[in-house]
Amino acid sequence: MEIIQSIILGIVQGLGEFLPISSTAHLILVPYFTGWNDPGLVFDVALHGGTLLAVVIYFYRDWLEIFQIAFLKKESQQYNKNILWLLVLGTIPGALAGFFLEDWVDGIFRSPLVIAFTLAFFGLILYLVDKFSQKQRDLKKLKLSDVLAIGISQAIAVVPGVSRSGATISAGLALGLSRVSAARFSFLLSTPIIFGATISQIPDLTSNGIDSAMILGIVFSALSGYIAIKYLLKFVQNYSYKFFFWYRLILAGIIILVACCK
Repeated sequence: MEIIQSIILGIVQGLGEFLPISSTAHLILVPYFTGWNDPGLVFDVALHGGTLLAVVIYFYRDWLEIFQIAFLKKESQQYNKNILWLLVLGTIPGALAGFFLEDWVDGIFRSPLVIAFTLAFFGLILYLVDKFSQKQRDLKKLKLSDVLAIGISQAIAVVPGVSRSGATISAGLALGLSRVSAARFSFLLSTPIIFGATISQIPDLTSNGIDSAMILGIVFSALSGYIAIKYLLKFVQNYSYKFFFWYRLILAGIIILVACCK
């Protein structure tokens, strides 16, 4: 893979991982539209290593506080006292889905028409729950049932086009979390799942070799991911997710148009 291609895909991964637009879908669509070779799931997961760096760096103070709450019984103004264990439980559905559905994800689910449907349908869900939910609860009020529902939504997001952040934010909003709380919990919940996915692909990465192009892709994935986290949290303080619904709907229409013309 050429360096410029890897850098572009790294930027796409970083933005798509945390904005509710599906990074996996975009990593499939960029080669589809440009005629590049599809780099495949292993390369996609390598770029997830960059977004893992982004979320850990951005939220490192939060993670320190979370561990202090769990093991030092620290009182917190923003997190439930069981937040660490809730994050662990919330990760389980997504981890199981990734383990058992990996072959399908790398096969039929990478179809552009499947992606067009999931982009539009789950974008509509995000729009509707954002429009009609109460958006009043914070992370102090999280319950086990809330986390299991959000965890199941993360499991569904193994299908390209659903969007991990989009699905978990939608679930959080549907449960009454504020926009910022839903996004923050989504990002925290992404940390263990991205970590696990990256670790699981290390044997394939080392056997295929890691070159300078891939390293640059990871670096740009980390940079764009950090920017996406920072500005999405600011954006949703004042604006709805309507913009992302329209983006997903228009992109789905473009995919269908291109597919019909090929």
